[in-house]
Amino acid sequence: MTFRSESQTADPLLPNGQHDNSLSSTVAVASSTAGHEAVLDEQTPVDAKDALKPRGQWASRYEFVLSHLGFCIGLGNVWRFPYICYKNGGGAFFIPYIICLCCAGIPVAFLEVALGQYFATGGISCWDICPLFRGIGYASTVILFWLNVYYIVVLAWGALYLFYCFCYIGYDLPWTTCNNEWNTPQCYANFSTDPHARFFSAPSGGGPNRSVLQHAPVDPATEFWEHKILNISDGIDNIGSLNGHLSLSLLIVWIVCFFCVWKGVRTAGKVVYVTAIFPYGMLALLVVRGMTLPGAFDGIYYYMKPDLSKLGDSSVWVDAGTQVFFSLTVGLSSLTGQPPIFQRAHSTCPGLQYDFAALSSYNAFNYNCYKHTLYLCTVDVLTSFFAGLAVFSVLGFMAEQLRVPIETVAESGPGLAFVVYPTAMAQMPGAIAWAIFFFVMLILLGLDTQFVGMYGFVSAIVDIYPKVFRKGYRRECLTLCLCLLWYVMGLWTITEGGMYVFQLFDHYCTSSFSLLWIAFWECIVVGWFYGADRFYDNIQLMVGERPSPWMKWSWQYAGPTFTLVIFCYNIIQYEPLVYDRIYEYPLGAQVFGWLLALSSMLCIPGYMIYKLIKTPGLFKQRWRASLMSTLPDRPEAKMAKQNCTEELLFISGGRRQFL
Repeated sequence: MTFRSESQTADPLLPNGQHDNSLSSTVAVASSTAGHEAVLDEQTPVDAKDALKPRGQWASRYEFVLSHLGFCIGLGNVWRFPYICYKNGGGAFFIPYIICLCCAGIPVAFLEVALGQYFATGGISCWDICPLFRGIGYASTVILFWLNVYYIVVLAWGALYLFYCFCYIGYDLPWTTCNNEWNTPQCYANFSTDPHARFFSAPSGGGPNRSVLQHAPVDPATEFWEHKILNISDGIDNIGSLNGHLSLSLLIVWIVCFFCVWKGVRTAGKVVYVTAIFPYGMLALLVVRGMTLPGAFDGIYYYMKPDLSKLGDSSVWVDAGTQVFFSLTVGLSSLTGQPPIFQRAHSTCPGLQYDFAALSSYNAFNYNCYKHTLYLCTVDVLTSFFAGLAVFSVLGFMAEQLRVPIETVAESGPGLAFVVYPTAMAQMPGAIAWAIFFFVMLILLGLDTQFVGMYGFVSAIVDIYPKVFRKGYRRECLTLCLCLLWYVMGLWTITEGGMYVFQLFDHYCTSSFSLLWIAFWECIVVGWFYGADRFYDNIQLMVGERPSPWMKWSWQYAGPTFTLVIFCYNIIQYEPLVYDRIYEYPLGAQVFGWLLALSSMLCIPGYMIYKLIKTPGLFKQRWRASLMSTLPDRPEAKMAKQNCTEELLFISGGRRQFL
């Protein structure tokens, strides 16, 4: 019996596995010129003095599950999902959200997890299954870079809130009273004093809408957020000065993140026991308390009742798709490329050395990543729904107190959670203690996501230059330099106009077009170029069963069609970015936002052009050579194939062949 090696795998464009001998020299040259793009030479001797560090491991499978759970379930559920849902009409948002989840979210998430587990490599090099599309990995890495710049600012906000909680122990919470230096005459701590006044939440302190109603009552939580925490200006054109308190808060959070990740997976594995479990207890308490507040069920009714007229708005579909991808971390190299282990792995087979940088590569080769993905996606969705109950029950309470419609009770932007959740805390007995617990939870959720996001980017750099960064303390030095760079760049988001910059990053860098673009190409590459059936064979070799046909159909048809239609629909019906329903970003800011989006999106076609130019031969030869996988199986996969018995044979194209 003979087995097909990876180098003998059928060209995806040739029928019945026929091999074009004219391509042999081209492929050989292309492989030899791969340079730093290829994995380390298996026969390269390693000097004992310069030997790379041994690879770490998860102490147990529970650490892997909790790490993945912690990365999928974070601020995207507790902070981002409620405000996106509120922005898009409450219950109307669920219809496109569920459709996107089934057609693209779960299938692409499983694609990334299975890809990482089978090949055991990082978020860039894993796309060497079809080298022409290696730009997918670079695009994801660019998004991770921008995400690490602005996402951590949410933690800085939470840390500053936590600081004020400790400062006001023994007193009323600062966002429950109107006798503070940052309050305005429009502040109403007891809304019943003016039952006929209309509540109007908008940026204060010279913001674009505050002057519309001079006597519009504003709840103290909104004023604390806008005046004390943000000191927000009237627009992105007025960046203003740096916020000193937030600058210090951001620095402290970055220091914590650095020490969470600098020792690798062993440290992270212990941290997730707290960061992934504690938030559920707090969310349960928030939901229970929220539902006992007056008007809570009006908020929940708004949350659950769909407004079908919203479904004709392209932004609702785009927000639904990007929220699914953002929450499941699809398209961010997160499921295929983290957390990285920046050490060299020596297999038990002599002469075989591989780099294991994928989160899923810490499992045994036969770990059932299929069920794992289905379970985690289900938990992720339920957590988002659960967090929505907590937020909308409090929104109903606020609307009841202010006698206004729920859709106008608070701002619909990123600050929604920092108005609604503190308001909920203030309604609980022992409000200070509950507020402290909540903001600790918020910080833990953010840390859990942030340091794994940092892993993803650093992993990409180390995968490209392994001989440089896998020695001594070079990984730690690289991580430190990146943290300093991200901190300095993030200072732009904590100025007086920083909230406008923050929303610009959130809308263009990691949402909207970018993630849809990447998810589309991931489906195309695996579904058509690498081959869905071939990938199914790889999965069967790992977990012992073939996934549902729905996955294959989604990779080949549903996923690409859904993402492409939404992508094009959003371009056709493109509307300028708006903050808090009224403030429209100026043209210059929108152009800058598009440049941020294109910085990742252009990586895919850009690398395709680069690869075709770099590969020698005629264009047809270059094209075919660029589509042939150069990524070797991990050692366990090779051993599984060698131990394959007659029962593992399958019928393909009318002829028998081995896996």
